[in-house]
Amino acid sequence: LAVETEIQQLAGTPFNVSSPKQVGDILFEYLKIVEKPKKTKTGQYATGEDVLVKLVGKHDIVGKISDYRELVKLKSTYVDTLPLLINPRTNRIHTSYNQVVAVTGRLSSDNPNLQNIPIRTVRGKEIRKAFVARNEDYILLSADYSQIELRIIAELSKDEGMIEAFKSGQDIHQATASKVYNVPLEEVTGDMRRNAKMVNFGIIYGISAFGLSERLNIPRKEAASIIENYFAKYPRIKAYMDESIDIAREKGYVETIRGRKRYLRDINSSNHTVRGYAERNAINAPIQGSAADMIKIAMINIHKDFKEKNLKSKMLLQVHDELVFDVFKEELEIVKPIIENRMKNAMTTLSVPMDVGMGTGTNWLEAH
Repeated sequence: LAVETEIQQLAGTPFNVSSPKQVGDILFEYLKIVEKPKKTKTGQYATGEDVLVKLVGKHDIVGKISDYRELVKLKSTYVDTLPLLINPRTNRIHTSYNQVVAVTGRLSSDNPNLQNIPIRTVRGKEIRKAFVARNEDYILLSADYSQIELRIIAELSKDEGMIEAFKSGQDIHQATASKVYNVPLEEVTGDMRRNAKMVNFGIIYGISAFGLSERLNIPRKEAASIIENYFAKYPRIKAYMDESIDIAREKGYVETIRGRKRYLRDINSSNHTVRGYAERNAINAPIQGSAADMIKIAMINIHKDFKEKNLKSKMLLQVHDELVFDVFKEELEIVKPIIENRMKNAMTTLSVPMDVGMGTGTNWLEAH
């Protein structure tokens, strides 16, 4: 309510902040914060998050509208909903994991979906504080793979430059920036690292010069030059991408490291857009799929070890590349090496080392 009142004051006129149409009218007709605003297919002004991000410096009201939307989403999706899902018998929330919903092979979670509890924003993180250990004898432990998809693309592509960076324990984004911008490691600036990080994570999703320029707010020419330099310095990654598409065209599917297939019916489609989507999947599916296989193998092995040792500690959650445990405090030093060893060595054939980060705390935010 406080944010809504502030928005009304900044606008100088009352309006419905929850209505995208009215938000558009206020921003672009009443306040006229830009000259040529984007419109949607239905003819109303576009006010999506991607639009608002670019308008932040134009007027104080823009940031407040984003704040309002975030608060509304957090309230309706989590604050109001999660308490209603508490099981009266156990006094806990129990999610359901599905093995065959996500085409990547990752587990999905529903009722409630605990894999989309926010982590990127300060307010969103607060939701994680609500998840606590069962009692004072227990502590939450979070263990997650660090940059697992980049390590897997290094493994699949066998790119020597990237494998070497991981083996020597370098900061991969700093190492990439050093290569792309052709400067020594110690001269890499924060902006250079940020740009390199975006390319590292975007490349496996087929990011284009246009997409990169949009995300980094840099000229398209500069974005194209960054991508060109990236492929020049990591040539095997480009080769892997091309080879994945060729394999998919020939066989109709691609495979993860452990041989799980993802069929791509549209890989030879005559429709450019449809084919392009299948081509991006041909590149990405073996990477995401191998990461999914890896964490599931780790989960199976950790469960076996806990059972064999008759431990009181339990595995609670899997959230993409993270596992959360409810650990009996007296077992903490027994459990930590089991988790680290099983996660790092889920696949023993890899030449790229896997890195696992761990944290503990009385609640999920503290542990992660």
